[in-house]
Amino acid sequence: MELEQKYSIAYKALRNGLHEVDFDVDGALFKAYESKEIKDGRCKVHVAMRKSDSQAVLEVGIDGDVVCECDRCLEDCTIPVHFDGELVVHISEQADEYDGENMWVSPEEEDIGLMQYIYESIVLSLPYRRVHPDGGCNPDMMARFTAADDTEAEEASAADGPTDGADTSKSRGMSAENLSKLEELKARMQERKS
Repeated sequence: MELEQKYSIAYKALRNGLHEVDFDVDGALFKAYESKEIKDGRCKVHVAMRKSDSQAVLEVGIDGDVVCECDRCLEDCTIPVHFDGELVVHISEQADEYDGENMWVSPEEEDIGLMQYIYESIVLSLPYRRVHPDGGCNPDMMARFTAADDTEAEEASAADGPTDGADTSKSRGMSAENLSKLEELKARMQERKS
């Protein structure tokens, strides 16, 4: 595959020692993996590879930006990517294996393919929560969410009925039945501790 070749190092042709290789990542990488998280992106990958007869140790740095859906407003947002990692490539008959930090390549192989490693490293470097910087979300969408939250809060309050302060479970939005279940669970946990 042409894309796999784009992210490969011609390992066998290189002499032992230090070699540096750079790759440019674009949206084609994320399309190839049918990524649902990343819609597009532009990243620079720098690989410093120390080659010996039996292995190659690759220090990999990735910097750039990817486009994801904002968790707050659902619009596209640009997320910075930064990754530093090490991949040890073992030249071994136990070929075609990869565990995220180690790769085994047959001595007959000409190239070391880094496409999967680069893709996974970018995905793993993304923050758990992907949002625009403060004030960067679509204001129309945020207004809709606020209106929906207010409506739900009003409906929940109306369903609880009026409170006169005597029933604190109602004022906290908890039914007497749920409060009873919670107290029962708490009692069982206390029994287990003793």
